Amino acid sequence: MGNLLRTKGADIFRSKGILAIAGEPKQYVFQGVHMLLDGEFGRDWHDGEPRGNRLVFIGRHLDRTTLERDFTACLATAGATA
Repeated sequence: MGNLLRTKGADIFRSKGILAIAGEPKQYVFQGVHMLLDGEFGRDWHDGEPRGNRLVFIGRHLDRTTLERDFTACLATAGATA
C-alpha cells in the first residue's frame, strides 16, 4: 500500500477495504483519501466464514491489471511462515 500511495496517491480519490492478515483472527479494515490511509483491526472472522481480501479504489488513471498483480504478489501462501 505504501508504494501505491507514493506513486499513485494523487490519483486515488478514495480507498477502502477489508484484509485477512495471515495469523490474525480479526479483520483489518482500512480507508483512505489520496495519500492518507488509516486502518485498524475490526471484528473477528466468524467460524466457517471464508477469509478473503476486499479492496476498492476510486480514482483516475488506475490500471486494474497492475493493481491486481501487485496485490496478489503480497498474498501469503498456505503453510508460509513469517
